[in-house]
Amino acid sequence: MDLPKRLRIATRESRLALAQTDLVSAAIRARHPAIAIEPVPMTTQGDRVLDRPLAEVGGKGLFVKELEVALDAGRADIAVHSLKDVPMRIGAQFALATFGARETPLDAFVSAHHASPEALPAGAVVGTSSLRRECQLRHWLPHLELKSLRGNVNTRLAKLDAGEYDAIILAVAGLKRLGLEARIRATLPESRALPAIGQGALAIEYRRDREDIGALLQGFEDPATAFAARAERALGLVVEGSCDVPVGALAQVRGASLVLEAFIGMPDGSRLVRERASGRKEDAEAIGTALGERLLAAGGRQILLALTRQTA
Repeated sequence: MDLPKRLRIATRESRLALAQTDLVSAAIRARHPAIAIEPVPMTTQGDRVLDRPLAEVGGKGLFVKELEVALDAGRADIAVHSLKDVPMRIGAQFALATFGARETPLDAFVSAHHASPEALPAGAVVGTSSLRRECQLRHWLPHLELKSLRGNVNTRLAKLDAGEYDAIILAVAGLKRLGLEARIRATLPESRALPAIGQGALAIEYRRDREDIGALLQGFEDPATAFAARAERALGLVVEGSCDVPVGALAQVRGASLVLEAFIGMPDGSRLVRERASGRKEDAEAIGTALGERLLAAGGRQILLALTRQTA
């Protein structure tokens, strides 16, 4: 299989998206210097609509739709995504591959005056754009005030620094990739705050009929990251993981085994169901599917029904 001679990479225009695209480009250039690489930056609907929570304007798919249109139209060969932004279901014409090893998947606590979430006083204002984070924080620390926070990482940090929030919650991976790791005051423990499905992993989307692209990307797959992604996304398919449903999951490969923890809850933190499963890493999808079904049986189905009634 001949590898492509050039690679046009569709990417969002945010600093984080461009940094992630640079990581992908540098890795490919190092191994295949003859491939000509051209970034194709674009602004997505998710980047343009910042005055409402993501769940109200169409969910995480808003960050990938324009990039998929570019792939379909032949204006780009691949698209670079944060895996957590990719809907559980993508078009049949597309394929998805993880790229490289997963960065730290957990959430970061960022604050100018407080060392940890537990140190925040009653009524402290915490910014987050995620129902998943809101659910777990309200369940863990119900005395805090949660306030919506949208925008790219630098915009969110600027609002924190301007005093609009006492603290904000961001992904550790994004801060690290932007060289902003020093802003992290604490990492939220997975026992209290499971991350988003796929958080910390980079994903490459491409047209399924581009076998040359598939052959190229095989060389950049980290097996542990790929197994974890398959388990978490299989669970997401079962429990309807999206921005409308507070769902978190973390799969970890330990030797020949894979351990998966996940939760589903109400946004106000009043109800949260959490389960754990393990098995052979080769059975990643089956583990994810089975754990998703267990979550639903343990109360998740009632949570989904309640959320459906709220949005009807």
